[in-house]
Amino acid sequence: MKENLHIKALFFLILLGTSSSGIAQKTKLSPALPNIVVIYMDDMGYGDVDAYGGIDYTTPNIDKLAATGMRFTNFYAAQPICSASRAALLTGCYPNRIGFHGALGPHAPIGISDHEVTIAQMLKQKGYATAMFGKWHLGDAKKFLPLQHGFDEYLGLPYSNDMWPVDYNGKPFKDTSYFRAKWPPLPLIEGNKTIRYIKTLDDQGTLTTLYTQHAVSFINRHKNHPFFLYLAHSMVHVPIAVSDKFRGKSKQGLFGDVMMEVDWSVGQVMKAIHDNGMDKNTIIIFTSDNGPWLTFGNHAGSAGGLREGKMTTFEGGQREPSIIRWPGTVPPGTVCNKLACNIDILPTLAAITGAPLPPNKIDGLNILSLLKGDAHANPRDHLFYYYNKNSLQAVREGPWKLVLPHKYVSNTNEIPGKDGYPGKTHMDSTGLALYDLRRDPGERYDVQEQNPDVVQRLQQLVEQAREDLGDDLTNRPGKNRRPPGEL
Repeated sequence: MKENLHIKALFFLILLGTSSSGIAQKTKLSPALPNIVVIYMDDMGYGDVDAYGGIDYTTPNIDKLAATGMRFTNFYAAQPICSASRAALLTGCYPNRIGFHGALGPHAPIGISDHEVTIAQMLKQKGYATAMFGKWHLGDAKKFLPLQHGFDEYLGLPYSNDMWPVDYNGKPFKDTSYFRAKWPPLPLIEGNKTIRYIKTLDDQGTLTTLYTQHAVSFINRHKNHPFFLYLAHSMVHVPIAVSDKFRGKSKQGLFGDVMMEVDWSVGQVMKAIHDNGMDKNTIIIFTSDNGPWLTFGNHAGSAGGLREGKMTTFEGGQREPSIIRWPGTVPPGTVCNKLACNIDILPTLAAITGAPLPPNKIDGLNILSLLKGDAHANPRDHLFYYYNKNSLQAVREGPWKLVLPHKYVSNTNEIPGKDGYPGKTHMDSTGLALYDLRRDPGERYDVQEQNPDVVQRLQQLVEQAREDLGDDLTNRPGKNRRPPGEL
């Protein structure tokens, strides 16, 4: 009898061990939620990184991202200006859908709405720790700041680093009647409180290091917990400034020095991820909010041969360098030529993490198939180019871009500024034009007469956009726009 009991007990233990082993095996095989890092540059142009053609300085860490990840060649910011682009990134919406346009100044009466869901809020539903370091620019009132929109931690500037009462030479304005002279001191905010002010160009030179130190600390503190880190550098937006670590290190002057420091920052983030053993389970997304502010000449970046720059819907204003790295999922050293946009990041992260999409309509599309290297995938077949409050200025489908009649601020044939001072610009205008971006990425040769069927097809897309989002250029209000947050 005792022998039978021993046999039964042994059988039970073996069975339990097998079951436990199976449970452990399943747990081991179940993929953990990936960490997510979004590094968002300010005014970095398509040609400003080594991997995209940068000259006279090196960006080895960003290049390493490209060598071990996927480099996009047709990736766009949703609008060619700061606040609108950032609203698009974080909500997955065309900014004009949610009441955003332009660049919000100090004491702006609007900001991101409580009714919109940010990437941070979405990921917190899956248990993510969230942090934002750097430039926010979605409203500077407390109700609009990051901690009220899904972020656990925040340190940075509430808006652009040139929104301060300081002239281009780094000294306070002598003419106190000038509107910029009436701006408040530039606040550095931690959480919801101003901890000090950025008063000089030397102070500006500390920002890249400061943001980076906080980013690395956040990574180190959350090595055993899934996290979302949004690192939004103030550079290379003017006034550009650099720490002593990189001053005078490049052959391109101060702009090159700043680019090298930004690259160092990317390297520090990558090192922290590697040192904590998180390489294979961390997604890094590197891109920019809009193209270069060309009027600042040697203190501005390069559009890489694309037409115009920031504040225009030509390619130089919205086509951005973009690199995504996720070892084990994104094929290393690959190039994606398919169309994608910063509004696609939110729904893609939702698909990856299983987080629920926002209840309100969004415009982004899931591009996970592109990240996996599916050569037949084409999740985004068209993109609308809006600017100003709600002006539809162009549409792209595949290689074709139809530019609609509109006025714009141009840098063409103007001598750019130098050493921190802007040059001249002028108002210009364009009529209806069709460009084949495969052969003419500089948008120089109008081919609408040879392709009337393409023009007609793209005009149908334009009409759909006007019905949905409206168009100030044709006095269409649109049916599906939502207001921003208001004070």
